[in-house]
Amino acid sequence: MFNVINDEQQKEEHAANQFFSSLLATGSPLQSDLCPLTSFYNSPMPLIDQIQKDIVAAMKAREEHRLSTLRMVKTALKNKEIDKMAPLDDKESQQILSTLIKQRKDSVEQFTKGGRQEMADKEAAEIKLIETYLPKAAGEEEITAGVRAAIAEMTPAPAMKDMGTVMKAAMARFGAAGMRVDGKVVSEAVKKELAGK
Repeated sequence: MFNVINDEQQKEEHAANQFFSSLLATGSPLQSDLCPLTSFYNSPMPLIDQIQKDIVAAMKAREEHRLSTLRMVKTALKNKEIDKMAPLDDKESQQILSTLIKQRKDSVEQFTKGGRQEMADKEAAEIKLIETYLPKAAGEEEITAGVRAAIAEMTPAPAMKDMGTVMKAAMARFGAAGMRVDGKVVSEAVKKELAGK
């Protein structure tokens, strides 16, 4: 177990050294490359590669919390790749990150109820970091509009008993648009719209 961890750390350190050596060789300014959390959406590189790049930056900057969180994210993505036996595309990677966020939101709720605010704050900080690698979350108005559009496309008009079908249609609509939404918020929006029918 410890050998595996040491091997992984050695690989990351080797990658870090190569990365910064290449910067020095090309005369690239280090300031922008050391900037934590380089915007993924300004770069064409795959999400998992962007995370590896930010791991390197976190190592050099000795940002322990950021480093541990990014390593955890990388491990989750790598484990999924092993299960799939193929590289993940960005949509699949984003789904994994969304799952990690959901898990931590549940943990924040449990820790808060248990009076363990320090642990809740730690989980909340991880959520904030992971979210930087995902599209901006849709607002309540956007979710309501998407739900209404999904309902309008359904015939006959759905009733409360069709809530599951409407949820599925709405989530598919948001997914196709590349929008990140909270399932609980979508559920509440669907319930509210169907209750008014």
